[in-house]
Amino acid sequence: MGERAQRATSPAARGRSESVDVVTFGCRLNAYESEAIRQQAAADGISDAVVFNTCAVTGEAVRQARQAIRKARRERPGARLIVTGCAAQIDPAAFAAMPEVDLVLGNAEKAAPGALLETEARVRVNDIMSVRETAGHLIGGLKERARAYVEIQNGCDHRCTFCIIPYGRGNSRSVPAGTVVEQVRALAAAGYAEVVLTGVDLTSWGADLPAAPTLGQLVARILKLVPELKRLRLSSIDAAEIDADLMRCLAEEPRLAPYLHLSLQAGDDLVLKRMKRRHLRADALTLVAAVRAARPDVAFGADLIAGFPTESDEAFENTLRLVEEAGLSFLHVFPYSPRPGTPAARMPPVPGKTIKARAARLRAAGEAALARHLDRQVGRRVSALVEREGLARAEDFTEVAFTGDARPGSLIAGVVAGHDGKRARLDAWETL
Repeated sequence: MGERAQRATSPAARGRSESVDVVTFGCRLNAYESEAIRQQAAADGISDAVVFNTCAVTGEAVRQARQAIRKARRERPGARLIVTGCAAQIDPAAFAAMPEVDLVLGNAEKAAPGALLETEARVRVNDIMSVRETAGHLIGGLKERARAYVEIQNGCDHRCTFCIIPYGRGNSRSVPAGTVVEQVRALAAAGYAEVVLTGVDLTSWGADLPAAPTLGQLVARILKLVPELKRLRLSSIDAAEIDADLMRCLAEEPRLAPYLHLSLQAGDDLVLKRMKRRHLRADALTLVAAVRAARPDVAFGADLIAGFPTESDEAFENTLRLVEEAGLSFLHVFPYSPRPGTPAARMPPVPGKTIKARAARLRAAGEAALARHLDRQVGRRVSALVEREGLARAEDFTEVAFTGDARPGSLIAGVVAGHDGKRARLDAWETL
């Protein structure tokens, strides 16, 4: 639940600019790995294929993947259709049973040399729990993206009761620091102004490496050894784990983006315990206060689940109040979706209509929180990474609208003149 879902696009809608289309569902890590799949497919000489890199966070994500597979078969009857990702890892038989599918690949196999080549085996999915290392795929950024992503960690050792992802990704494993630094240096040399460190459970990075280095130590090492990098950003992190070195970097390193997206999930202690989270409500509030004291310009986002089993009206109100009490600015709201095989799926459910209504109230609270955040931006000078024509992203994750020509991936700066409730506006700006 730590990453924002990506919208999948039809391969036909994008056209046939490449011999292999990779359709991505789910998180930023999947998007990163899709680029590794695309590059490996090109190296292997694969032609006329569509790869579906699936997500298993919600039942809806799985449904969308199956729908996209059927649509692709209608649009490209002669293409090889290959299914991989977390949904394929967890339930390969379900995708193998689809007549449209030619090959099902596990997460450990999907970007390996030769993985997409035709063989007699129609299903190649190994035991993900047996995987002990994570490949540090070196990719030249992400296709059609202004920023670059580096996978530093994969898998998760925790077993939150609502989450199926450890069974799709395996146990936590880290990319060695030297490999990460080399990748960041290569991306900075290629002209990327911003690099994002991504993983399934980012703050667990290093626990399986010699001497058990911390995420904060990795961040400090990157910033020291790659001085040409203009901006380093973290993807979603666990609210239970921010080490002292990471706190120091937030306080002292202006190139570390002042934005933390927290995997909070709820604001009620009983619900958090039933989720098997490792933090309580007070821990979350203490954390944001400490980070804000160290870095006053920081902004926070959070993942929140509406309608977790047994969630009472009072428990939901505690989560709702957390948005304002913690000063959150960006919310990812997930209506609870039972995943077969998880403990939460066996707990007494909240009625569907109640889940929907609570999710709507949380989203409304998120809109109000964003408006308050944007109010505070007016009159401030911000620097922002241009993502596409007329739209950039500030250091604290604020979307910034502007007029005029600026190259995607470049940095611009100006004083915020106003906002429309969703994004800040620059009436005048300069290129950095």
